[in-house]
Amino acid sequence: MLDQRFYWGTTRKAIVAFGNMFNSITIDRKDADGNSAETLRIPLTYAPKQKFLARIQQQPDLDNRNVQVVLPRMSFEMLSMEYDVNRKISPLQQNRAINSTTNTLDAQYAPTPYNIQVALYVYAKNQDDGLQIVEQILPYFNPDYNLTMKIIPQMGIKNDLPILLNSISFEDTYDGDFVDRRSIIWSLNFTMKLNFYGPINRQGIIKKVVTNTYSDAALTNKQTTITVEPNPLTAKPGENIGFIETFEDF
Repeated sequence: MLDQRFYWGTTRKAIVAFGNMFNSITIDRKDADGNSAETLRIPLTYAPKQKFLARIQQQPDLDNRNVQVVLPRMSFEMLSMEYDVNRKISPLQQNRAINSTTNTLDAQYAPTPYNIQVALYVYAKNQDDGLQIVEQILPYFNPDYNLTMKIIPQMGIKNDLPILLNSISFEDTYDGDFVDRRSIIWSLNFTMKLNFYGPINRQGIIKKVVTNTYSDAALTNKQTTITVEPNPLTAKPGENIGFIETFEDF
């Protein structure tokens, strides 16, 4: 059963697609007259929250901030995976596609549904920066957003990847000494509904069909044999061809 090696990069593709959604967010900082003084593109990194917090809090000297992370920033991480019984379909269903290179029929059984939990973190040093970032995200999730992904290019399979926004929370670490650095952290929790596909099974293309007809229920008195073949026999998948039917009576 587990003797076929295959890898479609499904999880990797989903994580990359998730990151690309938030990779172009920018914010404006205004001067006292309300004019745009600075436009910042928010960096996005795949990193756990605790790792980022440790980097933000590295401050051996109040006057030396070379080791600190410049805010605002964003990071995201995959938290968990779980089977989605609500999207289960019959495992006997198959996707089929003609392979014009090998002249075979490629078949693949129905996918297995899983939910992937992903967290997106927004780090800011003032409230307005964080609010600008979050407000550019929320309108697109009502409560989900669909991405179209080429999951199995060899089979021509494209899937809609629903991404649900489950919850939002934030924390403001303003407590502490005067020299402590303030950090505002928004946490957005998402669910990606992903399908995992198994190996591709290659089958030969049927080029000859034989049908026998009988006059009795016991199938002992054969009446006719009908044979159908493509014309020409060397035809390849996708070509415009005819068929040759041969009838043989008994």
